[in-house]
Order: sequence, then structure tokens, then C-alpha cells
Amino acid sequence: MTDTLAELSAAGVSLWLDDLSRQRLHSGNLKDLISSKHIVGVTTNPSIFAAALADGESYQIQADELAARGASVDDAVRAMTTDDVRDACDLFSALYESTGGRDGRVSIEVEPGLAHDTDGTVAQAKELSKIVDRPNVLIKIPATLAGLPAITATLAEGISVNVTLIFSLERYEGVIDAFVAGITKARENGHDISKIHSVASFFVSRVDTEIDARLSKIGTDEANALKGRAAIANARLAYQLFEQKFAGAKWSELAAAGANPQRPLWASTGVKDPNYDDTQYVVELVAPNTVNTAPEKTIDAVADHGVIRGNTIQGTYGAASATFSALEAVGVDLPDVFAVLESEGVDKFVKSWEELQATVAKSLAS
Repeated sequence: MTDTLAELSAAGVSLWLDDLSRQRLHSGNLKDLISSKHIVGVTTNPSIFAAALADGESYQIQADELAARGASVDDAVRAMTTDDVRDACDLFSALYESTGGRDGRVSIEVEPGLAHDTDGTVAQAKELSKIVDRPNVLIKIPATLAGLPAITATLAEGISVNVTLIFSLERYEGVIDAFVAGITKARENGHDISKIHSVASFFVSRVDTEIDARLSKIGTDEANALKGRAAIANARLAYQLFEQKFAGAKWSELAAAGANPQRPLWASTGVKDPNYDDTQYVVELVAPNTVNTAPEKTIDAVADHGVIRGNTIQGTYGAASATFSALEAVGVDLPDVFAVLESEGVDKFVKSWEELQATVAKSLAS
């Protein structure tokens, strides 16, 4: 038998689980995934926590204790989610140490309602970092226009950051610039920049979902032939940008001082269309210095029947650019696609956060 996930790791991809719950922690499931499925990190988001806390039984003892102390819903949400993240950080602590901080990371996101509030985002990023109080936590900040200066300011405080909800190359370039500015300020502020890590979460499957729907409306043979090609092309061009931006003189100076490059992270890698290969957003996005955060279902699919063919990104940039030219030629408004995806991404997380608050309110009252 071949160990496909080991091959993926050997090709330079860090495989992180896109899920966390108290049940995973207490049952030993997450510990088992670390040992058996080469999982070297965890990401969370408001939707993941909303689903986790919907399993009220796992959290009810803590909810009763918080209710007895008169905790508010927001305080209870903060306590429950940061406790899970802290426990996961402890589970990954040895891996964090053995990889020099590169992996063994656990992400927690600022409230989605702060997506357009720079100062509020920075304040909460610092608060979350202090509450979790573990060196391997990553604070997730969305790549909105208001998020960009928040990324810089948070990194300047010496806090490691996971930038989320990136869809377009234009915004990704802004994210990299914000990261470099933040590392530069962190160095000026006297922080050990070798201890600061960051990933840039470039969303994948949602791009195909939105563009495929538009191609269906166009309805021509040329349009239909482009279905399922945009997301992988977009991510591959993002990797090209990563290579270009971290090859310049400005970055070389920071690297010489110990700075770590901000790795591209492929997010939303579970396929939404059942007609597509359920491993494609993993096996087609293999390259050194990348992270793939995937749901367990996708990880199991890759382990079962995924085929790792080495580096599947470098050498594809011409074809990826041609795909985007073809999309524009059939009438897909790409700037509008990415604007819609960002807006919908924030809205979905806001809705999940509201569901999370409602669940916790019910637990506090029971």
C-alpha cells in the first residue's frame, strides 16, 4: 500500500484539518489524525464553531458553569472557542517545536462582524492572542480592504496571522504587501521576526461554484467547456505571484534577518460539485511551501484514491493565464466574481456567528 498523504507531505504540502470540536479533542480523534493521516495543523472559522457547539452535550458542563457566573453570550462564546483552540494548540505543541513554528498551528478567527473595522480587528486579534496564550496560535483576519492594515498592525505586534477569504490575485498581492509591511514593523519594534509565521488562505472551490454558475447562464459550448477550470487556474497563478513577490531584494533583506515567508494556503478544498474529482483541489495544487486545509472527508478521499504526481503547479502558469483569458472572452466578469465571493464569504460567516450565539444562548438558559 502507498501512503498518499505521506507523499503529499514529502512534496512540500502541509496538510491541516479544516475542523475542530471538543468531541474531536476529547475522543482522541484529532490525536489519531495527527498520527495516522499526517495532519500537522488545524483551521477553524465561525461556521466550524457553529457546527461544533450545536453538539450541546459536549459543551453543556462549561455552559452551566458560565451561566452560574452570569456570563454573557459573547463571553461564553469566547470562553468555549478559545478553550478548544488552546487545547488543540497543546496537542500540537511538540509538532510546533519540531518544525520551528512552521506547523503545529491552530487558527482562530476574529468576529466576522469586524471584517470592515480595522481598529476593532486589531484590538480583537491582540485579545484572542492573549486569551489563547499559546505560541502556535494563528489569528485569522479577513482580506477585506479594512483587513489589510489590520494584518500589518497585528504582525507588527509580533502576532502570527492567518489571512482568510482571499479570492483574487489583486487582493492577494495586497495581502503580501501588508504582510511584508507588518514584518518590517515587527522588526523595527524589536520582535524576533523568526518567531512570526503567516499563511495566506486562498479560497478554491467557491471560485468554481460562482464561475460555473455564470458559465451555465452564458450557455455556449465555449463557456461550458470552461467549467471546473477557474479555481485551480486561479490558485496556480497565486502561487506564481507568491514566487515572484518573495524573490525580491526587499524580502531577501528580511529573510536574512530571519523572516519566514508567508505561505499560500489552499482553503475551501472540498469539492462542491459531485461531478468533480473529490481530490482535485488537493492533488492539482501540490508545490513546496504550501498548506492545504481540508475537511476530513476530502482528506480521506485523497488517502483512499488520490494520486500525487509531484509538483502540479510550477510550469502551469501559461495554461492558467489562458484559462482566465478564455473566461473573459466568453463574458465572465472576473472582478465582479471576486467582489461577490468576498461579500458572500463575510455574510456567511456573520450568519454562522449569529447561529453560534443563538446556540450558546440556549445552552446558558437550559
